[in-house]
Amino acid sequence: KILKEKGTAPSALEEEVAKALFDIEVAPASDIKADVRDVVITSAQDLEVKNRTALIVHFPFRVWKTVQKIQGRLIRELEKKFNKKHVIFVAQRTILDKNFRRKGLKIRPRSRTLTSVHESILEDIVGPTEIFGKRTRISVDGTKIMKIYLDPKDKDKNDVEAKMSTFSAVYKKLTNKEAVFIFAEA
Repeated sequence: KILKEKGTAPSALEEEVAKALFDIEVAPASDIKADVRDVVITSAQDLEVKNRTALIVHFPFRVWKTVQKIQGRLIRELEKKFNKKHVIFVAQRTILDKNFRRKGLKIRPRSRTLTSVHESILEDIVGPTEIFGKRTRISVDGTKIMKIYLDPKDKDKNDVEAKMSTFSAVYKKLTNKEAVFIFAEA
């Protein structure tokens, strides 16, 4: 269930997440077990957020489509298994810098630029909810704060409200950018 580069051993946390995924797969009552069969993870990490822990799970980009189909239910299952942890799914993406020609590539696809990868990470983090709109506020001293408006129709769904601060912390950890999450007024 864990896809690692050769020679790197999975951490205890990753073993735990893989085992949880495996349990979901073999559970007879599970309605998502057919989809979970193809899912593997690349890494998992813990992040302290205020008074609880967030669990960030990275998936290879190849299985991301499958993960997105079952994202809501899979997050619920994993949160049941890791009690009191907010579970966040992110796809493992590649960023190519400006001198990508050294790697023997002719062109750099738009999807591999830093901006595009950060945008996608943002969408991964808030998933199953949708992003409704974005505003970038640049204050007088030059610091940027992104305001992310989430879809108001998801407001009451599985405690997205409680996860807002987790979203910000995880996004800050992964991209080093400040983001504030709020619900758009319906």
